[in-house]
Amino acid sequence: MELELKKYVLELGYTFRISRESRDTQDSLVVCLSLNGETGYGEATTNSYYNVTVESMMAEISEVEPYINTITCIDPSEFHHYLTSKNLSQFAICALDVAAHDLYGKLKGMPLYQLWNTSNEHYPITNYTIGIDTIEKMVEKMVKKPWPLYKIKLGTAYDLQIIEALRNHTDATFRIDANNAWSVEQTLQLAPRLKDLQVEFLEQPLHAENIEGYRALRGKCELPIIADESCIVEQDVARCAGLFDGVNIKLTKCGGLTPALRMIQKAKSLKMKVMVGCMTESTVGISAIAQLTPQLDYVDMDGAMLLKNDIATGIQIQEGGKLNFPSIGGTGVRLLS
Repeated sequence: MELELKKYVLELGYTFRISRESRDTQDSLVVCLSLNGETGYGEATTNSYYNVTVESMMAEISEVEPYINTITCIDPSEFHHYLTSKNLSQFAICALDVAAHDLYGKLKGMPLYQLWNTSNEHYPITNYTIGIDTIEKMVEKMVKKPWPLYKIKLGTAYDLQIIEALRNHTDATFRIDANNAWSVEQTLQLAPRLKDLQVEFLEQPLHAENIEGYRALRGKCELPIIADESCIVEQDVARCAGLFDGVNIKLTKCGGLTPALRMIQKAKSLKMKVMVGCMTESTVGISAIAQLTPQLDYVDMDGAMLLKNDIATGIQIQEGGKLNFPSIGGTGVRLLS
């Protein structure tokens, strides 16, 4: 099997700001695995919060390239097991794991959701994210992109005013992501008002390590709470049970599709809602997430929608959230020249 690594600087349509950072571009690594005339593609974006760069991922992957070059028959589960044994970062493993799944599906001539015995007849629609800005700018972004479901980033001194202003311009459902920025008191105070403003749930309102805070919210918060930064790897799903109503699984953070599939089943067994989110990936990463949608309650896969220019073809998200799945196997990705 042949390995090729490609670095991209993805330009965003708007400055993307959350409670702890802002950016205009997103660095991304695309892994290409080729075997028997087919190529599989996987992606992992960089993240300063987790101290991951393209260069760090490329250095890790170069260490296992000699082994990759010996592979003559790809089995994604065995491949993932080998990668975890080499202590690569979850981000690097994700890019390799998704590429392996894409390649496997293409060699089989079937999209992944079919190989997993699921149907794409029913799936949740993705939200569209509105990053933190002035109230006027946030309203402008929303009005320019009519959508039935928005994720609103909060963590300002005027959070309630933001939602009140946005509500004046749409009947769409809102989801709130405070990215660790609130206190227990803020959450309990804001939740009833936000519920009245048609907010569906809160994502990670408190700091990920504030376990006692989440215990204090349990049974008292008027909105469901979904874990994000508190749910990174497989073991975290069980830890979140009893503290959260659901988990948001990120492929880059957990190490790809292989562990994500197990995390979905574990969360369901614990009667938790299941969401898969993105990290501003291009269509390479988003197409992998799309294969999981028949198994999900919620999905946040708008990464490619936030870019000025995409780098690949694959899943198409049409107006209103309808998905057009590629006819080719795997995740259905082809890189643009």
